[in-house]
Amino acid sequence: MKISLLLFTLSYLSFFSFAQSNKQVFFYVGTFTSEGGEGILRCGLNTETGEIQVLETFKGIDNPAFLKISADKRFLLAGTTPPEKAEPAGGWVSVYKIGENGSLKFVNKQASHGDEPCHVDVSKDSKWVAAANYGSGTVALFPVSGDGKLQPASSVIVNQGSGPDLSRQAGPHAHSVKFSPFTNEVFSADLGTDQLDIFRLENGRLVQNDPKFVKMDPGAGPRHFDFHPSGRFIYVINELNSTVTLLANENGIWVKKQNYKTLPDDFAGKSYCADIHLSNDGRFLYGSNRGHNSIVVFAVNPDNGELKTVGFVPVEGNWPRNFGLSPGGEYLLVANQRSGNITVFRINQQTGMPGFTGKQLKTGSPVCIEFLRNPD
Repeated sequence: MKISLLLFTLSYLSFFSFAQSNKQVFFYVGTFTSEGGEGILRCGLNTETGEIQVLETFKGIDNPAFLKISADKRFLLAGTTPPEKAEPAGGWVSVYKIGENGSLKFVNKQASHGDEPCHVDVSKDSKWVAAANYGSGTVALFPVSGDGKLQPASSVIVNQGSGPDLSRQAGPHAHSVKFSPFTNEVFSADLGTDQLDIFRLENGRLVQNDPKFVKMDPGAGPRHFDFHPSGRFIYVINELNSTVTLLANENGIWVKKQNYKTLPDDFAGKSYCADIHLSNDGRFLYGSNRGHNSIVVFAVNPDNGELKTVGFVPVEGNWPRNFGLSPGGEYLLVANQRSGNITVFRINQQTGMPGFTGKQLKTGSPVCIEFLRNPD
């Protein structure tokens, strides 16, 4: 009885100290419930100590593979997939209202119009949501009403094509979709067709751009991408050939410039890229390697966007599917899917290199990290 009371007291004091810190930032974690995850976790990061802690668990959500917070910070979007196909149109895009303390309240959901919705994004005016469906290679656009409810899809793009790797590229596989922060363009990386597809948002619909896409190398398998804060460059991380492709905007046309390896020259095993993020100031670029189990760090040339490899950091786990940078840019958190842990790294602001803090959180199959940033 005394031991139980002591453990409870220590646990309470630890939580109280953590919660009282004025350096706490919140983040959400999506987990694969089919692989032991519990749903969506609301967590806190103490930016003084690097400690992370689960503050609340939202259960009963099937495989929230990707999370995105609206630009107005009022709603959390989740791409979810039932364990057995229960909807002819595929998975779901679900909306949750974010409370003052970060709690979530379900608003509504819409069919994603494709199998395995693996990525969602929200326009900068928070009036539109887009979803990429990996299994069926479709991209859907949804209007958002003033109360945050998703309306039925106003536009569904059915991609066509294939790639040379028939085990992974026998058909289209839309793996991510993002609204441009700078124009009315909407981009989608399709792993199956080796393309970064380009659309325009016009009159509530996705309209194919001219040119329609930027082609990656055959068999590259583009997965995720990020925009440089200057608006001049896009960086695409390619899952199948472990590279990052630099795209530059030349007179309004996106042009492929150069590829960069994400793995050391002496690595001979199998590895597959996953996620990619630029630092807030655009000086450094980070990418995750599943297999090599590392984060690759590049320095960015601000004049031409070219990359220089700075180094590789072990993720202290297995299969880094997704990672996130804290709002202030001090920390990098890695969701290691197969080892079931989230590891915390403090970023050296001069070199860009993350250093492991020794802090981590054990949780079932974490696959996405989304920070709740302060309103702009």
